[in-house]
Amino acid sequence: MRVVCVGGGPAGLYFAILMKRQDPAHDVTVYERDAAGSTYGWGVTYWDGLLDTLRACDPESAESIRAGSVCWRGGTAHVGDRTTVHDGDRGFGISRHRLLEILARRAAALGVRVEFEREWSPEDPLPDADLVVAGDGVHSALRERFAGHFRPTAVGGRNTFVWLGTTKRFDTFTFSFVETAHGWIWCYAYGFGADRSTFIVECSPETHRGLGLDSANEGEALELLAALFAKPLDGHRLIGRAEADGRTRWQTFRTLTNERWHRGNLVLLGDAAHTTHYSIGAGTTLAIEDAVELAAAVLREPTTEAALRGYEQRRKSALLAAQSAARLSAQWYENLPRYLRLPPSQMFALLGQRHSPLLPHVPPQLYYYLDRTAGRLPAMRGCKRWLGSRLARAAQKQRGKQRASA
Repeated sequence: MRVVCVGGGPAGLYFAILMKRQDPAHDVTVYERDAAGSTYGWGVTYWDGLLDTLRACDPESAESIRAGSVCWRGGTAHVGDRTTVHDGDRGFGISRHRLLEILARRAAALGVRVEFEREWSPEDPLPDADLVVAGDGVHSALRERFAGHFRPTAVGGRNTFVWLGTTKRFDTFTFSFVETAHGWIWCYAYGFGADRSTFIVECSPETHRGLGLDSANEGEALELLAALFAKPLDGHRLIGRAEADGRTRWQTFRTLTNERWHRGNLVLLGDAAHTTHYSIGAGTTLAIEDAVELAAAVLREPTTEAALRGYEQRRKSALLAAQSAARLSAQWYENLPRYLRLPPSQMFALLGQRHSPLLPHVPPQLYYYLDRTAGRLPAMRGCKRWLGSRLARAAQKQRGKQRASA
């Protein structure tokens, strides 16, 4: 096959690797719009499950990724002057730059052509190939060219956020919640290098405006945020990436879905097909899992059409749980004051339960005690699961009606 991947992110590069491993005779090219080594981003996070998948598919790149990652375990939450620590599963962080470097080098070693500074616009003809993979991100030019067919839907979140870095290495997944005169502001932080961590700050739009972050330049914003989060930063500095006007790039998250994922020999991959809120830390994992399933479908099915149809069906089904968890997680943070008056241990317990469809409908402290009771009584666990599943189905049906009316 002649395969062209438009977009040199983790999903596109990994799919190219898998195709060459399946058959070295495949002619595979990856086009990336940016220059080599110029990726934007701090660290990405993943868990043992992704490592298992990577090792099964390509042990060489898996070991390089593991060697380039740092490991953290459990979580820490600072709520005002109170701190609670939770033991949990281990996670990993790796710089986005390092991850892409590993994958690009591995792809090239297998015979994939990786061409940088090659951008596709919506007006350009499709690449001449048996299979064209649109892995060019949430703003995919190839998807937008055929938007009438793919029917993308983007739903904006309420809160505003910014991705930053810091020179502090966090050894646990760390949260810090700070109350200001204008409302709560909080961060998520995790290590990805010997002296680097990702540091995401989020708040409501009212808090964002009240603190003056909507008009501050980068230096002013970083100084203010460093003062607000002095406790977890422990004297370390924040690192930003200013826009052309000198301001920090605050955004609202947009959850993207597509009604269809393929058209002829063109198929969507990763963020071009779907996004999930960053608070569940699954974006890179889900994108790579897309690549794994697409490569398996191409190998398994007798025709390209059958492969793309099977890939779309399987991945849409597999994503349902993650998409539900991401929606509920985003809503938890949008309703944060509801939970922050609890004792820190209870708040942190509900932070871990934020994916539950039942939680938004039950007073937080009552939910906490119900959950603890359910842990001891099998009948209560069954009742909790039954209520949660009914609420989840009702919410899914409502979203379906909203999409149909749109």
